[in-house]
Amino acid sequence: MARISLSEANTSPEHGKRPAARTLEERMHGGLILLDKSAGPTSHQLTAWARSLFGLEKMGHGGTLDPFATGVLPLLLGKSMRLTSNLLSHDKTYVAVLKIHGGIDDEKLDAALQRQTGRIYNVPPDISAVKVQVRTRRIRRLDRLDDDGAHVAIEIDCEAGTYIRTMARDIGLLIGKKTELVELRRTASGIFSIEDCVSMETLADAWWLWSEKGDDSALMQIIQPIELLVDSLPSIVIKDAAAASIAHGAPLLRPGMVSIPEGLKAGGEVALHTIKGELVAIAEILLDGNEAIALKQGEIARSTSVLLPTGVYPRHKA
Repeated sequence: MARISLSEANTSPEHGKRPAARTLEERMHGGLILLDKSAGPTSHQLTAWARSLFGLEKMGHGGTLDPFATGVLPLLLGKSMRLTSNLLSHDKTYVAVLKIHGGIDDEKLDAALQRQTGRIYNVPPDISAVKVQVRTRRIRRLDRLDDDGAHVAIEIDCEAGTYIRTMARDIGLLIGKKTELVELRRTASGIFSIEDCVSMETLADAWWLWSEKGDDSALMQIIQPIELLVDSLPSIVIKDAAAASIAHGAPLLRPGMVSIPEGLKAGGEVALHTIKGELVAIAEILLDGNEAIALKQGEIARSTSVLLPTGVYPRHKA
């Protein structure tokens, strides 16, 4: 996305810190771990294990996987948990293995997969705790990967909150044969891919190296900065003084902007970053981008979630 520079501004070397320069302790209180969940534990059990390992009070996960499922499970540390809703809204990609009783009829199966693409009804399965009875979800892509006559592997790009077990049941209804979901692996959640993830064993080994040997190099590679969570959002870069004001609850004013992406629309969600790249807040933009650029004074955006602590930057006129 092209950016428009609005003003020249410097950032104080005495205040703030580039995300890559944060210490391990700083990352542990506002970072992200991309875990490759193994089959067996629930998402909550795995999060509790990691929370106990790190000795943290606050740690959550971004997107529940059933116990038998594997794959991408983001763990949010400390203040990163304020961005859980942003993470939960990300599209997901899964590879699923379906067992089709009575064997595969290629023509019927391909037709069923086609009917399960696009906007579909997706009722929670009986085992789900969700009480919603009827809802729709968008299936952006549904590809048949391989089969052995009784099992078929499919890849699904879908809207957040899609129940793959329900899709398997409905495919069975369409082909007239009992169909079960026997394997499920989440291979992507938004911009996060399975290739970015580490196993529970790797995480435990990295923790041991740090806690027993004082070597934090592995954990520094594993714990990602909080800024990665909003990488898909348009970003407005702001001055140090504006960051200080927003940390205290003030809105973003026009003089506080350094640069803005083209094409912003009023009501949209944006990330506010310092010149150093620190995430200050998630905000709702109040004006279309062109109007914001033309404005000389006044409010541009109001924060919905503030992430930068007070005191990082001094308050003075922008």
